Amino acid sequence: MALANAEAFLLLIVVFYFMFGVSLANFNYTWGPGNWNKTNCPYGNNHPNVTQTSNKFIVGGSENWHYGFDYMDWARKNGPFFVNDTLVFKYDPPNPNGGFPHSVYLLPNYWSFIKCDFKRAKRIANPNQGAGEGFEFVLKKMQPYYFACGEHEGIHCNNGTMKFVVMPLKRWPY
Repeated sequence: MALANAEAFLLLIVVFYFMFGVSLANFNYTWGPGNWNKTNCPYGNNHPNVTQTSNKFIVGGSENWHYGFDYMDWARKNGPFFVNDTLVFKYDPPNPNGGFPHSVYLLPNYWSFIKCDFKRAKRIANPNQGAGEGFEFVLKKMQPYYFACGEHEGIHCNNGTMKFVVMPLKRWPY
């Protein structure tokens, strides 16, 4: 009985921290009439000139995707993200003279993200795909996306910086 209560309590804590983390990803978002691209229409967002476009974000901004940058902080400051927005991962290809290659993995769940467990993760970009214009990933669903660098047996993820989560929102009106 005590074990079942402990498991339920642990699950409750994990759910709480997940919801808290997702809310921080959209920290700078404020609701109100000034947040939509519309002609100054007194009738709300249903004006025929309303244009809802998707956005393209370079992950890390001018820093790109590299070791030592706090991507959770970047996601929090650059959100909110919406369905059909595109994330662009730019990083240097492997260098025979040194340096560390990077990749992009999509982790299956929050627990894998916290533990940097890549057993069921899907590699969405290999070390060569970040060169030039970078690798593009479209946020197609309203679900959490857990991204991490999986190179060097997850060391870049384990230090807590080369990983982040986004929870795209639906644009209004539907």
